[in-house]
Amino acid sequence: MFHIGAPRTTAGGFVRTVELIFNVAVRDIRKAHGNAIIGLLISIVQSVTMVLFFWLMFTLLNMRGTAVRGDFMLYSMSGIFMYMTHIKAISAVAKAEGPTSAMMKHAPMNTIVAIGGQALATLYQQVLAIFVILFFYHTCFNEITIHQPVAAMGMILMAWFSGIAIGMIFKAATPWSPSFFGIVTSVYTRINVLASGKMFLANATPTWLLSWFWWNPLFHIIDQQRGFVFLNYNPHYSSLWYPVWVSCGLLVLGLMADTFTNKYASASWSAGR
Repeated sequence: MFHIGAPRTTAGGFVRTVELIFNVAVRDIRKAHGNAIIGLLISIVQSVTMVLFFWLMFTLLNMRGTAVRGDFMLYSMSGIFMYMTHIKAISAVAKAEGPTSAMMKHAPMNTIVAIGGQALATLYQQVLAIFVILFFYHTCFNEITIHQPVAAMGMILMAWFSGIAIGMIFKAATPWSPSFFGIVTSVYTRINVLASGKMFLANATPTWLLSWFWWNPLFHIIDQQRGFVFLNYNPHYSSLWYPVWVSCGLLVLGLMADTFTNKYASASWSAGR
């Protein structure tokens, strides 16, 4: 996994860093579950469970008429896939190994590599789970058509990237008060069950209610995603660039805060807790 000797060029250093991130991602996937197939099945079951719950709730409450015209299951999955990718990226980055980890004793290893590896492992699992679920549904139940598949894939990456940016904030803050910020992270993911907007269409929501969700980058990502997935839906109350700029800003702040935290990090921090 690690190689002795410093790279002689900038390109060599970049290639070695990418290789390290890939190896850390593989290690993280294997650490989560010894069998890669079982690990993938767990991700699939989590997403399918949320889709079925979403479908059952809308059916019992007779709310399917509020969804976008088109395949209702695809409408459900378009929101849930974004939500799952986002919160899993947050969790992975927030729990990434810090400067006091035993892995950091290896010279080439650093926190950026650890964060990149964790994030890449999450993206791999989620994208693979999404493609497996969509293929199974398309083959066994109902043929689906995605209006702009490349743009829709881009929004999956945007949900992942925004999760990394927010996860960096939580990662930098957690060492100062692990219990409190652990609760804050959990509360944020729970709030996004509703605040993400995956259960309703922004175009069909009253303006006074939209103000409660407009702050959330994931709300914009999900609404824009549905515009790319469905031919007859055009988002009017969300922005494509808002989550981009917010995520970039949070990522910069998170990196700065994490650098500051690492200066004071100590293995004895949690001794008195």
